[in-house]
Amino acid sequence: MKGIELKTAAQIAKLREANLIVSDVLDVVQAAAGIGVTTWDLELVARKRLKELSAEPAFLGYRGYPAVLCTSVNSVIVHGIPRKDLALKDGDILSIDFGAFKDGWCGDSARTLPIGTISEKAAALVEATRMSLEKGIEQCVPGSRLGDIGWAVQNYVEKRGYSVVEQFAGHGIGRHMHEPPQVLNYGPAGRGPRLSAGMVLAIEPMINAGGPDVVIEDDGWTAVTKDGSLSAHFEHSVAITE
Repeated sequence: MKGIELKTAAQIAKLREANLIVSDVLDVVQAAAGIGVTTWDLELVARKRLKELSAEPAFLGYRGYPAVLCTSVNSVIVHGIPRKDLALKDGDILSIDFGAFKDGWCGDSARTLPIGTISEKAAALVEATRMSLEKGIEQCVPGSRLGDIGWAVQNYVEKRGYSVVEQFAGHGIGRHMHEPPQVLNYGPAGRGPRLSAGMVLAIEPMINAGGPDVVIEDDGWTAVTKDGSLSAHFEHSVAITE
């Protein structure tokens, strides 16, 4: 449990406020996403709503990241930078990842959206990724092990022929966006620290339709599947309570 900060009920309430803001912004961005809309258009939507909610962006300026939103299309796994020259097309899948600070506490969440009418293959990947997050969340009870989360994610998606991205992971969250522990999306059950009330974890499976290998593009951020296969991403910040 070294380095893992347990939060009080009052602190979890503040984290909930931050995460409700994140959910609100993602709802507004999702409503704006559609055929012909650029990912930069969505960035502007997120900035406007964030300002209306009197919160601060978590991503903008983080290690030099240039936007408040991550917009990852099709074979982009995570950290896609919003662009004025990238218009969404019918059949795309779009991951929107967003974080915000409110009163010094951080929220972080992501979801993958269909644009127009997507293929059955794409829809199945998105649904499996969403369900793998739910399977991970089911492990978040006192007495479970941290490794049970990753095992639940990996077990669910690999049975369906998908692969887990191992290069990135979830994380603890609180006053900082990234806190201990690292929350892997793979590995054996029954390993790692015991989960206890007061832990708050951002669980975020990133699942590929093809192989697990990742390439980082020249911008230093955009992570794509090496084989060009589709990728989906979901994330929730989860408080473990009694």
